[in-house]
Amino acid sequence: MPLKHYSVLKGRPIAMRFGTGQSPHYQVHVVADNADFRIAVNVQSGDGSEVEFLVRSHFVHPITDHLAALPEGLHPQPPKPASIALDFIRGNLMQPQEMIPLPLSVPGPDNDLNKKLDQFVQRALSNESAMVYAFGETWGPETKADNYFGFRPGRGIHDIHMNQGNPIGRFSGDNGPWQDGGLVFEFPDQKLWTAVFLKFQTQAWHTDDKTGDPIDLGAPTQPPDPTAPPTGQMPDGLVRIIAALVNALKTPEREVVTLLNTADRDIDLTGWMLADKQKNKMVLSGKIAAGGTLAVVVHKPMELSNQGGASFRCWTSVGSRSTASPIPRRKRRIRA
Repeated sequence: MPLKHYSVLKGRPIAMRFGTGQSPHYQVHVVADNADFRIAVNVQSGDGSEVEFLVRSHFVHPITDHLAALPEGLHPQPPKPASIALDFIRGNLMQPQEMIPLPLSVPGPDNDLNKKLDQFVQRALSNESAMVYAFGETWGPETKADNYFGFRPGRGIHDIHMNQGNPIGRFSGDNGPWQDGGLVFEFPDQKLWTAVFLKFQTQAWHTDDKTGDPIDLGAPTQPPDPTAPPTGQMPDGLVRIIAALVNALKTPEREVVTLLNTADRDIDLTGWMLADKQKNKMVLSGKIAAGGTLAVVVHKPMELSNQGGASFRCWTSVGSRSTASPIPRRKRRIRA
């Protein structure tokens, strides 16, 4: 079942603490409408796997207009597209290959998540007009004082990370669409927005539109090394789905998916497949020229959904996957 109290908190940061210990979180003390809150940001997962991050130093997205209009305080959000809820997969926030894994803390400048987060928090602390927006699951108010900053009652927001795609186990009950976490910083005097998005390496990028559970497409359970250069055998993220023709008016039985090769070299599609939401697969063949496109006619048993959603994927048996464009409802053709 999904998160119970998914919300966005808007307020002024006034203090911070680095994440240490067995379950480290970077802590931020926020004041919102004369009330105190704590933001707890995971910088390492509970199972010891590294956290992947993406920083948008100049965050440009329609959601910022809605955030700026919010009053300070805590705002519950229904987990659906019509709200200002976040969804890494369906919300056009990023591409999977943009996420970078970093350890909790290692020697040297700007090379771990504590330091990555701290540079933006410190910037907000020193700017009296800056605001922070935290998306995640709330807790409190508690009868005791806050464990880190001592304000009473203790309360705050955590799960500031992707909240879907968790494998079966301890955290799979948190899975759900349109309830991902994140940190967004607003610097009004500079007309600048900055966003930080986090996920765990164990979380899948392909999830069910209704449950947020991982969709098993038969790829290896171990994710590919994001630091390794692309090879002919594993061109990770280089082939993208950019358009889909669903139920054409004159030939409703003919459906087409258009693929784009973003690499500077030809890519052999041997071993690649298209798969729909029901895990029906269609084997691909041939090559896509460097920078070129390929229109693929969809054949049974694979079918494109008429109901919208991120309903198809392109992937290869060695684990590399493309990014997929969701098929919107009531539209017959889309372009990313």
